[in-house]
Amino acid sequence: MLTYLGYESKISSDPLDIVAADRLILPGVGHFRHGMKQLHELGLADVLKREVLANKKPILGICLGMQLLTNHSEEGNDQGLGFIDAQTKIFQFQDTYLKVPHMGWNTVEFQKDSPFISKISSKPRFYFVHSYYIDCTNREDILCTTHYGQDFVSGFQHQNIFGFQFHPEKSHKYGMELLVNFSKF
Repeated sequence: MLTYLGYESKISSDPLDIVAADRLILPGVGHFRHGMKQLHELGLADVLKREVLANKKPILGICLGMQLLTNHSEEGNDQGLGFIDAQTKIFQFQDTYLKVPHMGWNTVEFQKDSPFISKISSKPRFYFVHSYYIDCTNREDILCTTHYGQDFVSGFQHQNIFGFQFHPEKSHKYGMELLVNFSKF
């Protein structure tokens, strides 16, 4: 999607590429424990901490990538990177008509102003596929929420740290607008 939008990007697990990058996107599909294990085995967890926390390099976590930025996940009961004071929790619904994973299109409600969401069309819809959601300790970190059986954090921002539970790369014009904003942040 970034190439389509005219931005240079590189997919890499090389720590030197992480250091050289202007901004980072941490994607993810899969299991929290496996994602954290891979970050540690590839030597990326410490590099990410230095670049994001000490050097203030912008990072965008998408789906599992967002969850990995939190302190802890109920998926595997594992510690995350701890870049944002939040927990990753599993959806549990009393109503059987709500299926897990939450899958498909849904709207978001922006909770605060941010240059990251400037010029986003009104009533944006994004594509979701997830069984877990984020619970932010600091309400000031919540960028947007979505309703699926309950209101949940679908996006956060803390300084240079951004995360979205939905997939902007699969969300047509709304996702493209977000990725353009991140590329300019």
